[in-house]
Amino acid sequence: MDYQRVARSGQVPDGVVRRFFVGEVEIAVARWAGRVYAMSNYCTHLDCLLSSGHATEDGLLCSCHGSVFDYHSGEPITPPATRPIRTYPVRETDGQILVRLPPDAAEDRPRRRRPESTA
Repeated sequence: MDYQRVARSGQVPDGVVRRFFVGEVEIAVARWAGRVYAMSNYCTHLDCLLSSGHATEDGLLCSCHGSVFDYHSGEPITPPATRPIRTYPVRETDGQILVRLPPDAAEDRPRRRRPESTA
């Protein structure tokens, strides 16, 4: 499992969350107090996009219903979410943000949303 380039460091300024794709895996990358964090992009409450949320002092805030997730463990700090999000090892080297995704990372996708109809 190697680290893969996700973005340039400047693409994720302090206090911001952005959405990126590594292959077919969608992740949220946040920066708070100079440190970069990477996690699944879907809230475990109702699959809202965490990249639409906010980086806060306490953790990643989901913009849909206000759940906050710990940057390190992914554990929900405030409800309504009760299940953790998945976090990924991340490092920043030579102006690049690199993330290491486990082989089963593609399973971190929306569970409650219905696929779009093609009819």
